[in-house]
Amino acid sequence: MYVILRYLGTVAAFILTVHLVPGVSAPGGWLSIFLVALVWSAVTLAIRPVLSILTLPITLITFGLFALILNALLFWLTAAIVPGFVVVNFWSALLGAIVLSILTWLIHLVLSE
Repeated sequence: MYVILRYLGTVAAFILTVHLVPGVSAPGGWLSIFLVALVWSAVTLAIRPVLSILTLPITLITFGLFALILNALLFWLTAAIVPGFVVVNFWSALLGAIVLSILTWLIHLVLSE
């Protein structure tokens, strides 16, 4: 049950991100939002840890700022994988990744209590 609630929290965070960030849209509707949340969860579980380890030297040199770039690129990758989810440019991906990270953190914090 907890996994389903976390997934629905991620869906809610994506809905808010689509409404808050200019340049991020989901013309595919609800189905694309649910699919984006599923793909984002898979990307953050499978690809992100490997890339975080591989880019650790760059992240250390930039005092952690490259982690934001990595999140933006993964956000953009998710948009490239899922039809019906559009991120127009890198800056929209960067802002979308930041907003999504903050929102998922807040939602999962509320769910864990």
